[in-house]
Amino acid sequence: MERGKMAEAESLETAAEHERILREIESTDTACIGPTLRSVYDGEEHGRFMEKLETRIRNHDREIEKMCNFHYQGFVDSITELLKVRGEAQKLKNQVTDTNRKLQHEGKELVIAMEELKQCRLQQRNISATVDKLMLCLPVLEMYSKLRDQMKTKRHYPALKTLEHLEHTYLPQVSHYRFCKVMVDNIPKLREEIKDVSMSDLKDFLESIRKHSDKIGETAMKQAQQQRNLDNIVLQQPRIGSKRKSKKDAYTIFDTEIESTSPKSEQDSGILDVEDEEDDEEVPGAQDLVDFSPVYRCLHIYSVLGARETFENYYRKQRRKQARLVLQPPSNMHETLDGYRKYFNQIVGFFVVEDHILHTTQGLVNRAYIDELWEMALSKTIAALRTHSSYCSDPNLVLDLKNLIVLFADTLQVYGFPVNQLFDMLLEIRDQYSETLLKKWAGIFRNILDSDNYSPIPVTSEEMYKKVVGQFPFQDTELEKQPFPKKFPFSEFVPKVYNQIKEFIYACLKFSEDLHLSSTEVDDMIRKSTNLLLTRTLSNSLQNVIKRKNIGLTELVQIIINTTHLEKSCKYLEEFITNITNVLPETVHTTKLYGTTTFKDARHAAEEEIYTNLNQKIDQFLQLADYDWMTGDLGNKASDYLVDLIAFLRSTFAVFTHLPGKVAQTACMSACKHLATSLMQLLLEAEVRQLTLGALQQFNLDVRECEQFARSGPVPGFQEDTLQLAFIDLRQLLDLFIQWDWSTYLADYGQPNCKYLRVNPVTALTLLEKMKDTSRKNNMFAQFRKNERDKQKLIDTVAKQLRTLISTHHS
Repeated sequence: MERGKMAEAESLETAAEHERILREIESTDTACIGPTLRSVYDGEEHGRFMEKLETRIRNHDREIEKMCNFHYQGFVDSITELLKVRGEAQKLKNQVTDTNRKLQHEGKELVIAMEELKQCRLQQRNISATVDKLMLCLPVLEMYSKLRDQMKTKRHYPALKTLEHLEHTYLPQVSHYRFCKVMVDNIPKLREEIKDVSMSDLKDFLESIRKHSDKIGETAMKQAQQQRNLDNIVLQQPRIGSKRKSKKDAYTIFDTEIESTSPKSEQDSGILDVEDEEDDEEVPGAQDLVDFSPVYRCLHIYSVLGARETFENYYRKQRRKQARLVLQPPSNMHETLDGYRKYFNQIVGFFVVEDHILHTTQGLVNRAYIDELWEMALSKTIAALRTHSSYCSDPNLVLDLKNLIVLFADTLQVYGFPVNQLFDMLLEIRDQYSETLLKKWAGIFRNILDSDNYSPIPVTSEEMYKKVVGQFPFQDTELEKQPFPKKFPFSEFVPKVYNQIKEFIYACLKFSEDLHLSSTEVDDMIRKSTNLLLTRTLSNSLQNVIKRKNIGLTELVQIIINTTHLEKSCKYLEEFITNITNVLPETVHTTKLYGTTTFKDARHAAEEEIYTNLNQKIDQFLQLADYDWMTGDLGNKASDYLVDLIAFLRSTFAVFTHLPGKVAQTACMSACKHLATSLMQLLLEAEVRQLTLGALQQFNLDVRECEQFARSGPVPGFQEDTLQLAFIDLRQLLDLFIQWDWSTYLADYGQPNCKYLRVNPVTALTLLEKMKDTSRKNNMFAQFRKNERDKQKLIDTVAKQLRTLISTHHS
């Protein structure tokens, strides 16, 4: 029962549920019926639900049928009216269609026109928008095009300015366009390109000025030479109004427009094409040859790009390298003046460029940098000149080098570089110049002395006489009074040597020009150099001639005469130097000429050579002596060799007439003394071991011949028997032995007025020993003869006494 109740309750619930679902199906939209139906199938009573659904459908069909039956007439009426309306509607439709066709036909042109108008309006709007956009873009494109043109024409600094405007002013306005982004991306590349190209131009400029430094320097030195010539003219003539260009004026020519638009100036590598205008009156300015715009442009470009320090360091480094190259002299520079000139031109060109850069740029180079370079250049230049000038053996080349150095120094001094060290070095080169002059004049003097005939100069007319007197200061009233032809006492080398000394003085004076030396310094330099010429060069030349092997007595006599006249001319050389230097010889510290000493020394050397030569001639004659020391015969005349010797001496001393009296007397006395000494040596020489009284008698005749020659006065000026005193030793010795006056000799020996004062006991003993040996060996039976025994005993006694005398006095 309970089950029946529970089943009934469940049946009621299911029916209520099905009812709810049906109501929900009826009231719910078809799209949302899915969940409702799903709930039916989820249950177990879907069969019963389907039955209830069918029942509900039949109920609704019946209701519909009832409703239709109720409204059927009205429906039919409505259908009938609708059919009527359809016909009218068809007519209306036909009318509308016809009207539309007509309207379409009639409005077709209007539609076309309207369509065209629409397109025009659209195009107009597009054009207006495009114009507006282009107005924004066009300046950018124009600036970019300008930038490209400037890059193409190598106007890099303006291009950099354009790039700055483009980047900061124009591109931000159109930054959303794609081409602008491309431009923005290209800007760093363009900057680098400008930087690289400007640096390339700078490198071309540096390379070009390196190659053309000599041309720049040559022009600068020409300007300095012209200015110096002008200054010399101004000193000699009244100033007409020509005024030296100041350094500032020179720089005015070279002020370059930084943003120059000239293609030529932009494309120049640094050296302008200037013809060599040597024939023109004005030489172009050194800096006129140089276009510095590449430097200025590169400097400004790097400054704008914030890399000025990099640029300065690069420029200075490259110029230092170039300076070292310029300062490296060629190995053969000393061979020609052109080598030195090119070297100086390059240095001047380098510093002219640097000096201009210093004054026309702000800090690219500074004074400290220039001074450092100049100090390096000065030290290297001076070292190179010292080395290469030492190879110069030609004084003309040294003189030309000095003039070139002076011009070099003057040129650089105009640009403010200190050049005192160069002038100090010139004083060193002056000493070298003096040495080369001395070598040259040594050759000149040698040629003069070698070519001289060592004979007095003959003159046959007044004109010839004046010519010689004009060449050499000589005055002799007696010679002037003599008729022509006549002779000067000196030979041709006297006026020639005198004139060459003056030429040497002129050559020294040439070197002192433009050295900024005082007259006193010039005078001192000339006098010292001239003293070297006299005391060393000329003295050596004279000594070489005097010491020549084949020199004759005649030549030596003439040399003495010549040096005597040259010695007298020294005061005229003093006057000559005074006239060209305007420094009086009385001035304090003035160097005196040593010419007098030089010529005196040469004359004394010639005198000594005469004495030596005479002695050699005497020795040659004495070598012909052939004494028979063992002869017993008494001769009656002098030996032949001695007669010839005396004849030679007479003829020789006859040539000494023009010599100073003292020289002739000394030569004669020297010859006689040497002859006497040689005869004494001949008598006492070790090879003569024995001699006889007869040999002594012959020797005595020869000595008498010598004494006769001395008494005859071969040279005037001797007092009575002065010349005979040369043979007094021989005379007393021979008298002692020939007269055998030993008692007197031994008794009076040591007294100041003894008869044989000049006889030395050693000499007497030596000769006595030779006679004793002769007596012993030649007289085998001498001990059997009383006279011979007595003589031998006497000789032994005398010899013993002489030995005692010698030992006594020596002890």
